[in-house]
Amino acid sequence: MLTERISRRESRKPYDHARLERRRWILRWLLKHIGFRVLAKVDRVEGLDNFPESGPAILMINHIAFIDPIVILGCLPRNIVPMAKVEAYSYPIVGIFPRIWQAIPVHRGEVDRRALRMALEILSSGEVILVAPEGTRGTCLQRGKEGVAYLGTRSGAPIIPVAIWGTVGFPSISPRRWRQPGAVARLSRPFRFRSYSKRPGRDELRRMTDEAMYVLAAMLPEERRGVYADLSQATTDTIEFV
Repeated sequence: MLTERISRRESRKPYDHARLERRRWILRWLLKHIGFRVLAKVDRVEGLDNFPESGPAILMINHIAFIDPIVILGCLPRNIVPMAKVEAYSYPIVGIFPRIWQAIPVHRGEVDRRALRMALEILSSGEVILVAPEGTRGTCLQRGKEGVAYLGTRSGAPIIPVAIWGTVGFPSISPRRWRQPGAVARLSRPFRFRSYSKRPGRDELRRMTDEAMYVLAAMLPEERRGVYADLSQATTDTIEFV
């Protein structure tokens, strides 16, 4: 079974930062200089001064279209390791991409402890990971899952909210779609979670996640905010901006 083969392979091999860094630089160059000419139109990236030049970080994105994480991987100046649903490995043609990149395979609908351990290992290597807390795609924000808060509190890495839109309809070779507005990615000020215990419980993780999602919602066009549309409900008791 595909998911079992991925799990066995990841459990056998230690994480090799140097080898994968070079591979990802090559793939990212191909994305930026070739892929974005045929896969997706990127209009602009805002807030790059919020992206760290070095050290670990967690990118927290909304997820509208399949191509969202790929746009982020190609637009930012460092290699990023995305967390991707395990089903993406079996997609025709494009499924080879998460394999070569060695994205973190995630089993949805459960607490995937192996994926969380891999993410923490990658963060401890000083790398950047990408998390879509909603766990699925949608035209507007859905309730975020607590994994982002768990990773933030366990690793101490800063969280960088990244809002993305304009990706619907890509990848496309239609001239009509390419004449329309393209993708916009907006990075906001990083923050860390303030935890009142070394191992926050489910309720505290839930509160952290919702506060983080409101930060992301405020960056999005109003029609994309979904369950976090009422910004008057936003609090920042568990968040410390850096």
